[in-house]
Amino acid sequence: MAHFIDRRLNGRNKSAVNRQRFIRRYKQQLKKAVSDAVLKRSIQDIDQGESVSIPTRDISEPFFHHGKGGHRDQVHPGNDQFVTGDKVDRPSGGGGGGSGQGEASNQGEGQDDFVFQISKDEYLDLLFDGLELPNLEKNKLNKISEMKTFRAGYTADGVPANINVVRSLRQSLARRIALQAGKKRSLTELEQELAELSKRPAENYARIQELEDEISEMKRRIAAVPFIDTFDLRYNNFVKRPVPSTQAVMFCLMDVSGSMDQATKDMAKRFYLLLYLFLTRSYKNVDVVFIRHHTQAKEVDEQEFFYSQETGGTIVSSALQLMKEVMNERYPADQWNIYAAQASDGDNWADDSPLCRQLLQKDIMPLVRYYTYIEITNRAHQSLWHEYETIASAFSSFAMEHIRSVEDIYPVFRELFRKQAA
Repeated sequence: MAHFIDRRLNGRNKSAVNRQRFIRRYKQQLKKAVSDAVLKRSIQDIDQGESVSIPTRDISEPFFHHGKGGHRDQVHPGNDQFVTGDKVDRPSGGGGGGSGQGEASNQGEGQDDFVFQISKDEYLDLLFDGLELPNLEKNKLNKISEMKTFRAGYTADGVPANINVVRSLRQSLARRIALQAGKKRSLTELEQELAELSKRPAENYARIQELEDEISEMKRRIAAVPFIDTFDLRYNNFVKRPVPSTQAVMFCLMDVSGSMDQATKDMAKRFYLLLYLFLTRSYKNVDVVFIRHHTQAKEVDEQEFFYSQETGGTIVSSALQLMKEVMNERYPADQWNIYAAQASDGDNWADDSPLCRQLLQKDIMPLVRYYTYIEITNRAHQSLWHEYETIASAFSSFAMEHIRSVEDIYPVFRELFRKQAA
């Protein structure tokens, strides 16, 4: 009998195995609760854990019971007012749901919804489940050779830390079978002969003594075969192989002009924060380039990108021009997977929108894997949207989405970065 001991660290009064089983079983309810929660949070708290309420009806377990029909007798303890044939009415009153809705009542009973606390890691896993960077390819760098360790069978030489106990015992068993099989067969034959001669000991005394000596020697030779020998030891073998490096860069272009009011900027920041969390959690080698623009574009760090108060007029092409320069200087397309996400309210200088289309068509789209544009506005689309529609019809790697309110941010984000079918 084999005993498996789970020594994984669990939180207080928690079970890691049961938690994972529960999350797998009620994944759809948890994902819906997470998607609702992300829209109600402030930007600072968007990556924290969450308390998820699941209706009791969704977590009820199946059970076996008697079907309707037939004759059954039931005994109700404490019955002093009913006789055979009476019907028992259901309790009446306002209580019953347990979900906090309805008015107060002095009758009835119910059950509260089940509340499940998920951690930060579980929250982010559910938030970004089923998402990926589209068209990601593996690129080999010219000067950087990345080596990874892989299992490569077993070897007879190695360090004690790499010993493979199961394989060593298997070798030991094979060696003992090979060395002892012939001797055990001879021992069995000698013992059978001794048993036959022992029926007439007086006549076969000399042969019996000889057989006993041979049996004793054969048992000694069998016992002399060691249980395990240095020849039996096997070690896990590891080799290092070069692997292609997958590197990607994401350009985040945000309009901070005067036409972007505070609510619009907040929605853009929420989208970019979701994107930033997704990239840093799902991928190791992803650079993020933050570009803010009004009439002029500037590359900034994360802090300034999300919290700077700078504003001005609107020339979108300044951001695209700066992105082109950064790509040429630091991110050659043959070595990097280039992505871009642009957010704007669609307002632009009238003569600048055609220039944006030309920059994208000639200099940017042939080099990027995927380009997303989100327009955050409740007004009718302006010239920039119509110019970008031309690009979307010419390049399958260009995606456009429209955001009208905070409730649209997470569904649009999932639509833009959902896993593509193989």
